[in-house]
Formats: sequence, structure tokens, C-alpha cells
Amino acid sequence: MALRRFSLRAKARLRVAALLTGLALLPVTTAGLAAVDGRSAPQFGELMDVYQRIQANYVDKVDDEQLIRGAINGMLASLDPHSAYLDGSDFENLRAQTEGNYGGLGLSVTMEDGVVKIIAPTRGSPAERAGLKAGDFITHLDGRLVYGGTLNEAVDEMRGLPGTGLELTIFRPGRDEPFDVSVTREIIDLKPVEWSVDGRIGVITVASFSANVGREVQRAMLDIRKQVGGAPDGLVLDLRSNPGGLLDEAVALSDLFLDDGQIVSQRGRFARDNEAYYARPGDVANGVPIVVLIDVGSASASEIVAGALQDHHRALVMGERSFGKGSVQTLVPLSRDTALKLTTARYYTPSGKSVQEGGIRPDLIVPQISDPDARARAARAVRESDLRKHLINEADLDQDALEQDMKQDPRFQLTADQLEEKGIEDFQLHYALETLRNTRLAQPSTIVARAPAIRGKRAPAQARGR
Repeated sequence: MALRRFSLRAKARLRVAALLTGLALLPVTTAGLAAVDGRSAPQFGELMDVYQRIQANYVDKVDDEQLIRGAINGMLASLDPHSAYLDGSDFENLRAQTEGNYGGLGLSVTMEDGVVKIIAPTRGSPAERAGLKAGDFITHLDGRLVYGGTLNEAVDEMRGLPGTGLELTIFRPGRDEPFDVSVTREIIDLKPVEWSVDGRIGVITVASFSANVGREVQRAMLDIRKQVGGAPDGLVLDLRSNPGGLLDEAVALSDLFLDDGQIVSQRGRFARDNEAYYARPGDVANGVPIVVLIDVGSASASEIVAGALQDHHRALVMGERSFGKGSVQTLVPLSRDTALKLTTARYYTPSGKSVQEGGIRPDLIVPQISDPDARARAARAVRESDLRKHLINEADLDQDALEQDMKQDPRFQLTADQLEEKGIEDFQLHYALETLRNTRLAQPSTIVARAPAIRGKRAPAQARGR
């Protein structure tokens, strides 16, 4: 998700480019619908007629809120996977995710053919520590079959008081039998930015784009310089399993490593929805080589960063093709604690490429072969293109390139056991470090020409600590 925190527009509209799952719908009364009659539009008259006939003739008494909730759900479901109606609890959930503190298991999930499917576990969460993986299917919760229910129902059941346990039955592609995993709910107090040093190479892991990530990454760069006694020989920016966050933090992070040029643009149905954001002078890494790691769990704001650094030839993008979430949502407040989240634009990388459906394709595809189930899960990984009613990419996708992603590279034939014998726990990170040690990467002077301005904006000043 990439929630925009720039200046609000008329009607207090707030743009979001979000990967949000399991949000409940607004419980409302019939007052709003009753105010619309058949003179407004024939379709509203038909809708009201259906409502009245259900109330009069259905076998059981039906609650008004249930019917209105279903009508709203049907309208939004006919659009795309990211438009939703938010009530007070959903606002709180959105706030908690962007501030990096919320309760639960730490999972991003979706629904596929009636089954709950894991998009990615949050790094450092109970779900990740329990060994849950992207592409896993959740079939039972505490022994109760969840097939055929709604995503909201499953998410509500996975929520609960911190310290309480939940048993999940998991089907993992590549394994013959399902297996049970016990997870204890926690307050997910995310540390969005962590850093370490391997030799003279810095490693910065960004788990989400919550508040102040740009400043945290800038601080991490200063700490890395102190530890190595000057500029590092290279930098790994790890965005794997990062579902996104605040759009201005994605812009701020990209701006840290770019001297100039466009970072991202968005284009909508109306001219008012068209904007572009540009980098300010100054590269906090002083041109040192960068590898950006991505995978299928890297979405939205993560794709903005990876796409910007890739298009400007500032970094080598490595790993697996990303999620492919390239749309922008506008959050329209309807009352003090309710809102409509509506898709209003697509965003584009500096070269003008939309990541919708296709995602960011790495410069070098490196599978996570240290995970014994990685190949089977990668083949069945859920992406934006798998979601029902997803937006279609306006440009023709390179199907040959997408098919090439699935081919096995002869360089990556070691098994997980063989890697374990060599002491390699994270092959993708290991390969990125070795690449930085042995390969001279493209320098920032080779950046592509600036994309045409739509309505230019500079990166937020907080990216430079101003």
C-alpha cells in the first residue's frame, strides 16, 4: 500500500496506492438509500424495488444494515480489488498500518477461489517466525474450515487479543499433505527500517513504508558510514515482502539516492489526478553501487522505489518479479469516521512504464533457493494479475519476459540442503552481496532522460532532513 500524505484537496480527498486486504464494510442504515427514488435514475428505482421485495418476502427477517452492506459490497466488487467502503474500525486499521503498530498475526492475505491465500508475512511478525510463506493457503482456523467464507470473516477470526493462540491449517504447493501451524497473536510493533554491515557493504531492510521511513533510511546510511569508517563499498536495499505504505515515504526514500529526475507519476481519468514527483539534488550514498532486492511480496510503494532506481540506472534490481500493484486510490471522507476508498489513477515509473499487472521485473532474476519450497510457491504465487476485477495494463505486457521468469537458471541449481552446508541461510541476500563484491554496477551518471512533466512536484523536504 502507498498512502499519500501530501496536501489534501477539495473535499479533503486523500490519494492512496494501497495493498489492503480484509477490510470490513461500513454498517449503515437505509436512510441514504431511501432518499433516492426512481426519478433520479431507473436503476435506483429497480434497486429500491429489490430491497423492498426482500424485506417483504424473504423467508427470514433481514436486517437493513445487512442488505445495504451487501449492496455497497456488490457495487465496489464490480470495480476492482482495491476500492472499498471504510468504517471507523477500518480507519483505525489503516492508521495502525501506516504508523507501524497494530495487533494480529502479521499477514497480508487475499481470497483465491474461496480459499484464503497468503500474499506475504510481515517481516519479524509471529506469522513469519512460525514459518508461513507467500503462496501458502489457509484452509482451517482452529480446526474450522474457512473455505467458501468471505475474506473479512477470515481476517476477523485471525484478529484477537495479544497473547492468544490460533492454529492454522496450511496447504503449501509442493507438499503432499496439509500441516498445522500454531501462531500466537501479538501487537505488531514494526521496525520499518533495520540495517547491518557485511564486510564493507551496508544492508538496509525496509519492512514497510510507514511514517518517517525516509529519515530512518537516511539515519541508517549515517550509521553505516560510521561503522565502516567512510563510504561503504556497496549497499543492499532489501524491499522483499514489503507490502507498501505511505507514498511520500516511497518518494522520500527514492530521492535519497537520486540527484535529479522524475521519481514517479500518476495519471487518472481527469487532469486533476495527474501529478509527477521529482528528486532533489544530492545522493546520500555518494554514488556507491546499490542492489535492490524484491520478490512477489514487494508491492505498491516498494515498486515505486524499485522502478525509480531501476529506470535511472542507479541500482541493480535483483530477486523475483514484484506484485504488480500500480493503481492509486483516493480516500474520500464521508463522515467523521467513514470514507470511500476509490481507485482514481495509475502510477508510472520514470520511463513511463505502468507496473500494473506485470510488476517490476528484476534486472537479474534470482530465486530464493535456500527455501526448499521456493520454486513450487513461486509458480503459484498470487499477484495483482490474479485478483478478480484487477485493472488491465494499458500497454501490452511482455509475455515472453513473464514466461522467462519461470525458467530455471542453470546458475541456481544448488539445493537448500547444499546451501545450508555452506552456511548460506538467505541465498538472495548472499548473491546480492557477492555481486556487489565482484561486479562494478552502473553509476548514477547513466540515468535516463527525465520523463515529461505532468504536474511536477519535488520530493518532500523531509527526505533531506530539512
